[in-house]
Amino acid sequence: MSDRRHGSAEGEGGRDGAWDRSVFLPPESQVGAGEAQLPPRPPGPGQPRHRGGVPLSVVLPGLPQLLAGRLLMGGYALALWVGLAALVVLRSNRVLRAPFGPLDHQVAVVCLLLVLVGLWGWSLRDVRRDPLEVRPGPWRLALRSFRRNRLAVCGAVSVITLTLVALLAPLAAPFDPTLQGDLVTRRLVGPSPEHLLGTDQYARDLLSRLLYGARISLAIGFLAVGIAVSIGTLVGGVAGFAGGRIDDLVMRFVDMVISFPRLVLLIAVIALFRPSMVVIVVVLGLTQWPQVARIVRGEVLSVREREFVEAARALGFSRTRIMARHILPNVMGPVVVVATLGIGDTIVLEAVLSFLGLGVQAPTPSWGIMVAEGRSHLLGAWWISTFSGLAIVATVLSFNLAGDGLRDALDPRLRR
Repeated sequence: MSDRRHGSAEGEGGRDGAWDRSVFLPPESQVGAGEAQLPPRPPGPGQPRHRGGVPLSVVLPGLPQLLAGRLLMGGYALALWVGLAALVVLRSNRVLRAPFGPLDHQVAVVCLLLVLVGLWGWSLRDVRRDPLEVRPGPWRLALRSFRRNRLAVCGAVSVITLTLVALLAPLAAPFDPTLQGDLVTRRLVGPSPEHLLGTDQYARDLLSRLLYGARISLAIGFLAVGIAVSIGTLVGGVAGFAGGRIDDLVMRFVDMVISFPRLVLLIAVIALFRPSMVVIVVVLGLTQWPQVARIVRGEVLSVREREFVEAARALGFSRTRIMARHILPNVMGPVVVVATLGIGDTIVLEAVLSFLGLGVQAPTPSWGIMVAEGRSHLLGAWWISTFSGLAIVATVLSFNLAGDGLRDALDPRLRR
């Protein structure tokens, strides 16, 4: 009687709408003999909801997860799907002409289709996945710890959104960022329904320039940090694994590079060459790798004395294989954190160089150039510098929050 009353109460709770997280997931598989028996799920309400989750995922990815109580993942996936679908409808002419247009338009359409298909596939796979099949590995534990940090999750969501905005700028921008309007009637116009962020002194739409400027800033940040991480990981790994005189010689060279003032060195090098995006990326990457090298070297010195490395030496593995297969994969956690934090630092440096006239040259839109162009109109046209400055602050803050969350999640000693 007690079991029957208990099942009836649970069934009523299901009919009243008290859905749990597993409402769209398949029932647990049967446990084997000798294992602890899990309480069975309520019969009836779970199965129809699971069957209805697949059609919902096909129509609106993220909606089953949202209804199941996963507000963050489901809500963001649903909002992203709806936003991209609205972009396809509103910019249908650009989407249809993109395959025959410039390369950046083709890249934007490909990214748009990949994101839409990826959201659809993720939601459908997540609904049909059995939660008992998920094994909690180290990376999944780190992801679970990262999700508990709400600020870090907000930073990661902002980073993903900014990256998508930068990739889809040719489709999302309402105007050509370099197109000059009527200087008599459209110059220094404040935010309005036609120009949501206003226009600058050349009657150019600031929203379009802001969207295209995100491409410049993020591209320079990712490429420069990629160069720095590649060089720093190689140099630090070799120094830490070799040890002895090689370690001393390499690290003294790293100390010498670090001793130079970075901003002064950047200005001096860029002033000798014609400023361009390639020069800026190379210079920023070549001046940032020493910090990565020192971190990698310290991690390698710790990992190379562990038992699994000693076992690999005892089995006769070559030094190259030990370094590539056993040491470097175990030091990539701090490298990922340094790279995430370094992107924000690189974006700030690029904005400073552009503000000084040593970065990307006009009329190419850049956040630093937009801040510099608006400094002479701060009182009468505050929107020129304000929105671009806020974009820099928001982007750097997002990367820093995501980097701090990754640091706590990848370090077992800091996991909560």
